[in-house]
Amino acid sequence: MNNKNDELPKLYWDAIYEIALALRERFPEKKLEDVSLGDIFNLTIGLPNFADEAELANDEILAAIYQEWFEEINPL
Repeated sequence: MNNKNDELPKLYWDAIYEIALALRERFPEKKLEDVSLGDIFNLTIGLPNFADEAELANDEILAAIYQEWFEEINPL
């Protein structure tokens, strides 16, 4: 039996836009004004297809993910 998560591409920290899309899809109810960088970190490493090393994250990466997620739910 195939697991649906096996079909998803693996996510790594440098896939900022793809991570933001995955977070938007998995957590559509999240209010980003209440989400911290720590939350972004925990939500990202909890994604079923996240495959990178958690300790490689930094504030710059987490802020970029946040910004992409924000822009996806608040288009111009």
